[in-house]
Order: sequence, then structure tokens, then C-alpha cells
Amino acid sequence: MELRVLRYFYTVAREENITRAAQLLHVTQPTLSRQLMQLEEELGTVLFHRSSHRIVLTEDGILLKRRAQELLELADRTRKGFQSREELAGEVAIGCGETCNMAYLSDLMASFRQEHPLVQFRIYSATADEAKDRMENGLLDMGLLMSPVDLPRYHTIPMPHRERWCALVREDCPLAALPCVTQEDLLPYPLLLSWREQVLEMLGSWFGEEHFPRVRVAARFNLINNAAVMVHGGMGVALTLDRGFVPHPGLRQAPLSPALESGAVLAWKKEQARSRAVEGFLAHIRNALEA
Repeated sequence: MELRVLRYFYTVAREENITRAAQLLHVTQPTLSRQLMQLEEELGTVLFHRSSHRIVLTEDGILLKRRAQELLELADRTRKGFQSREELAGEVAIGCGETCNMAYLSDLMASFRQEHPLVQFRIYSATADEAKDRMENGLLDMGLLMSPVDLPRYHTIPMPHRERWCALVREDCPLAALPCVTQEDLLPYPLLLSWREQVLEMLGSWFGEEHFPRVRVAARFNLINNAAVMVHGGMGVALTLDRGFVPHPGLRQAPLSPALESGAVLAWKKEQARSRAVEGFLAHIRNALEA
């Protein structure tokens, strides 16, 4: 299976139209159709349901689209890593959770690019678990990960800022008038909790054996923006990190009591070759933290 053919397939799958995909790829429509048929023969499966106006992916086609995207992304990153060997250049791909440490990391990216303007950064917003999966597959060079997270096979640099947990509530909720909320304060309300199992275990420890079995979970979420919309819509109370700002009008944040805090680390795999751009950025971060 050639990367060129995978790129053909991915473009057709994305556009859902062979004519438009052929124009984007600068090949003739018969050539593109023939390449797709040969790919289906090679894989022994049907990838598309074809009609006169559009094509629709089969189940196998959906799976291949996801794999093709990862492979093409990895190939593009590899190519960029070999460009301009004389001057530091290339791409640094970072998976980032929702943390105030992103502001600190952004300052470091900006100062690094002042010295090396040919280096580009690609940011992938995700939970720690999702970022780890992409690092394992070679799609990310490093991750800015919120604790708790298990990283025995990774090098880590602790980030300077810790963040406290809070209850995100509607401003007309009785909890909004409290200076802080306790475990007992939360029990009458349906809760929106992280879908990360390690975070759920941490919150379970905070509630304690007496209170946690009585918690009513209304929904699980990964990133806070959609959870804020659900809170505003009356789904319940979300337990999340205090962002220093309210992510949706009409909401309030009340810190948890007893206080619960989380830190963040920058992590990268121990046994993985790294480009000059990645090594240079890691050295830049270490120098900044030492200073």
C-alpha cells in the first residue's frame, strides 16, 4: 500500500466526491477511480458506497480513513523533520490539556520561535489519556498533561502552576452563593464528572467512602466547554479545575472544601528518537525553568 494511494483515498473520503477530489489532487477522474478500485482489491473489501452525486464510506472505509489520517500525518511530520538541516527547523507537536500552564508554555514557544523562526508548533487539545495515546503512536512529540496521570515510560518536567478544583454552577444555583462547597453540599445535585478514570478515582478519594456512593452522576465529559453548556442548560453541577475565568455567561465557580489541587507535567517518551527541533525546544524549556 503506497502513501500516494492512501492520500488519494483520504482526499476522496474527506471530500465525498471523486470529481472534486481529482481536481484537488491534480489527477484525472478515471485515474483516481482506478486507483481506488485497486486499493479495494488489495485490501479485499469495499470502501465506498457509490452514487451519481456522492460517495459514502463503508464501515471498513471509516476505519481506513482514520488509519490513513494517522499514517499521512506521521509521514508529513517525518518529512518536515528532515527539512533544512543547516538551520533549526521543523515541527514540534504537543498535546495539551485545559490548564493555566498553557499560558506558560505559550510564552516558551514564543521565545523559542524568536530564536528559531523556522520551527512551527502544532497543538492538539486533548485529555491526558488521549495525548498519551497519540504520543504512543508517534503522532505527538510531547504532552502537557494534567495530573493524576501514570507516566512510568516517560520523561517529565513539572510545570510551575498548580490549579484548584471547583464546582461550576449556574448563577441561580444555591451553591453559587457559597464561598466554597463541601462534599455534603454537592450530594443533592446531579454531577458532571471527567471521563478519565484516574480523575474519577481522585474525586472519589476527595468525597470519601461515606459520600461517594451517594453521588449521582448525570454525565461524563473530557473537556470543559461542552460541560459548561450542559451546566448552563440545567444538567447539573460540573467538577472541574478553576480556570480563573468563567467559560460561559451565567455560570459561577465555587472552590471545593477541603481544597483539592492538581499539577501538570510536560511529558515525552523515553525510548523515542526526537528531531533537532524537539530537542532544541526541550533544552529551551529546561533553561527557562532553571533560570
